[in-house]
Amino acid sequence: MPAFICVTCGTQYPPSGAPPAHCPICDDERQYLRPSGQEWTTLAEMHGPYFNGWRRHEADLFGIGTLPGFAIAQRALLVRTPRGNVLWDCITLIDDATVDLVKSLGGIAAIAISHPHYYSSMVEWAHAFDCPVWLHEADREHIMRPDPSQHFWSGPTHTLMDGLTLINAPGHFDGATMLHWAAGADGRGALLSGDIVQVSADRKTAGFMRSYPNWIPLGPKAVQRIADAVAPFAFERVYGAWWDRAIMADGKAAVDRSVTRALQWLAD
Repeated sequence: MPAFICVTCGTQYPPSGAPPAHCPICDDERQYLRPSGQEWTTLAEMHGPYFNGWRRHEADLFGIGTLPGFAIAQRALLVRTPRGNVLWDCITLIDDATVDLVKSLGGIAAIAISHPHYYSSMVEWAHAFDCPVWLHEADREHIMRPDPSQHFWSGPTHTLMDGLTLINAPGHFDGATMLHWAAGADGRGALLSGDIVQVSADRKTAGFMRSYPNWIPLGPKAVQRIADAVAPFAFERVYGAWWDRAIMADGKAAVDRSVTRALQWLAD
């Protein structure tokens, strides 16, 4: 039986004889359905018109994203370390070429995902590389395809391995997570933020929202929680969820300035 995939958000559901009646991820106020309504596809159907493209962002950091853009169109990041590679965030499409290329770079020791909009086909990726998927406990209810590969952490931080720390920053979701990579930016540190801290179009600032497509803001307490969550970590760069959304210099100060700006406007 096929495992159906929501075309709007890219979430994969358990194998079934017919598509689900609806997609709870898209029914949530943070997401939406296309004007054409609920549509479904499968990985088999995607293998013809779609493929995965690659970009090397810096030494030991590779972007993987589906072309043409599918669903939310985020790209994942593969972080290479001497202790094993980590796939940060996830994309729906996985095919033989992607598996071969990832294995040539050392495979995947663990997957970690920022929030439910990017859970996509995490089960397929976990099975392909025989690795765990780390998710924050607070977002367990949003998992549409439960699987033994899923491991849950709780609290403010979780160390995946030396130099790679998951940071909980509630706001976009209760379990919203970012990944701090201490070795990034030539040892100055990098924050892999998904869209928990959303890199702005100017690549110099960031934004903080409950819903980006539906323009639902976060309040000042939530913005401050995000600021407090990343405060203990040093980072020169911030890598967002899309190919071109990155702050390549002075990232820590850029986030601090963005928090100050957001709090000023929210108080006006």
